[in-house]
Amino acid sequence: MHIAFFEIEPWEKRYFEKHLANHTLSFFSEPLRCENAKKAVNADAISVFIYSKLDAETLAQLPKVRTVTTRSTGMDHIDTDFCNNHKIRVFNVPTYGINTVAEHAFALILALSRRIPESIERTKKSDFSNEGLVGFELYGKTLGILGIGNIGVRVSEIAHGFGMNVLAFNRKPKDIQNITFAPLEQVLQKADIITIHLPLTPETHHLINKDNISLMKKGSFLINTARGPIVETEALVYALQNNLIGGAGVDVLEEEGIIKEERELLSSQFIDLISAKKMLLGHVLQDMPNVIITPHNAFHSKEALREINEITVKNLQ
Repeated sequence: MHIAFFEIEPWEKRYFEKHLANHTLSFFSEPLRCENAKKAVNADAISVFIYSKLDAETLAQLPKVRTVTTRSTGMDHIDTDFCNNHKIRVFNVPTYGINTVAEHAFALILALSRRIPESIERTKKSDFSNEGLVGFELYGKTLGILGIGNIGVRVSEIAHGFGMNVLAFNRKPKDIQNITFAPLEQVLQKADIITIHLPLTPETHHLINKDNISLMKKGSFLINTARGPIVETEALVYALQNNLIGGAGVDVLEEEGIIKEERELLSSQFIDLISAKKMLLGHVLQDMPNVIITPHNAFHSKEALREINEITVKNLQ
């Protein structure tokens, strides 16, 4: 096949050149749009990311294309009706980074429960006293999981490995062994640690807010590796400043804007628009001693990135 790749980054190009060596490959850094569609006029297949616009006008200029692969979970940038009507197969990357995100959530939990950042900061100053660094065990504690999708299930498995009890909230309760489902208010009231693994939708926007954050157990912790706007920043700051909760570990912030795909953070298109460092600069949560902020890095492992490319290669094959 002749395969045209758009919105390609150098690390992706190297991978596809190695694993699709028997095909004719063309690489373009810019998104595929109507204006530049002629670059792929001879392609049998195209591979894009979310900034490309594969509407009917664009696809009509690609008469030989029979396969479209997007290196994303979402497909709303593709006119799938046009593709169905013209016998063009469309593939996506439905899941990736399940283990990666789940492990990062527990990295934040353990960093908070064992006072890791404070301990490191102290020893860097040649202070080896452990006064004021009392932590707590995860064994026997209750983990409240908001959202039981692929990542939420993996988080529950890790939690059971620590000997934790799992209480979960999901829009549609599921029959999963060792997971007890309950309404949101009950999960907030009973859990020692709340971890969020929900998509951002109109229903989940500010799911944790000024009205319900006070339901959380005093001294409990809030972990968010999902989407920033699920937690109302003002409510979180209020709860921390007034000792309603014990701390927070966040990989995402409400202020970072709408991000559809984590892979978007690695694209030159996105980096031109926003910098994670600028996003964090001066943030009110940054200077709180009981808060850990990571720069939307939970998805960012070599295994997760390789998984995106592996699935894309399988889709093309």
